[in-house]
Amino acid sequence: GQDGSYLSELLLSKGYIVHGIIRRSSSFNTGRINHLYKDPHLNGVRLFLHYGDLSDSSNLCSIVSTVQPHEVYNLGAMSHVKVSFEMPEYTADIDGLGTLRLLNAIRTCGRPDTSVPQNEDTPFHPRSPYGVAKQYAFWTVVNYREAYGMYCVNGILFNHESPRRGPTFVTRKVFVPSFDFVLATGECHSVREFIEVAFAAVGLPVRWEGGPMGSVDEVGVVGNDQRVVIRVDPKYFRPAEVDLLLGDASKAKRVLPWEPSTTFEALVAEMIQSDMHDIAQRSNHVATTQ
Repeated sequence: GQDGSYLSELLLSKGYIVHGIIRRSSSFNTGRINHLYKDPHLNGVRLFLHYGDLSDSSNLCSIVSTVQPHEVYNLGAMSHVKVSFEMPEYTADIDGLGTLRLLNAIRTCGRPDTSVPQNEDTPFHPRSPYGVAKQYAFWTVVNYREAYGMYCVNGILFNHESPRRGPTFVTRKVFVPSFDFVLATGECHSVREFIEVAFAAVGLPVRWEGGPMGSVDEVGVVGNDQRVVIRVDPKYFRPAEVDLLLGDASKAKRVLPWEPSTTFEALVAEMIQSDMHDIAQRSNHVATTQ
């Protein structure tokens, strides 16, 4: 419409890359922006058009997911007042529910918050039923504190480990979504790093072979006999993975005060020593009972 054409001119003049949605028809209905539109295959083009409709949720989500826009302007509507009396259901569907569909497309398919490091003000973006449930618990604590004056706070616990970590977790690993106080070292270590440090702690340096770094074909081998000790098992991949998590604990350090007291290397060594001790204890028990 007229508003969209003027807005496109303004945004292009400010250096924006502009993506517009047009409805499919037998003719290319772009009269108001013909002076702006160019072949999208040419170099330097900053205006792109996509076929779409505010009545189609999956189409809107597909466009938002592909483009990943920083800003979204909704100017689509059945805007003729007299015709709206003749087509009330269509008007409500496009002007009312169309806005709802677009907002849902932005919410579910748009750009996630990728702020790094994360602090107490970073918006939640749970990627699992566990994360969703913990977010519910977070707001329940906030609600009871504000409604009933109870002294209750949430703790933001990023990935944390110890010798008492459950054996079913990778590196005995956990992610707990952000709460009222971020508790984190501000460091980022991969499972790969954990494995390398753990094997080095028992005198078995790991070599990576067999595929590109991080691929499912890559394996970890030790010793001169090329014994494979580490493989990637795709069955443990999650349907949706969290983005980079790096906690900003400046508030906890300032208010509590709190400081991390164990280094990554020291923690891995402590966990390995604990496991070796448990193995030795079990071996002694078996030898005794025999």
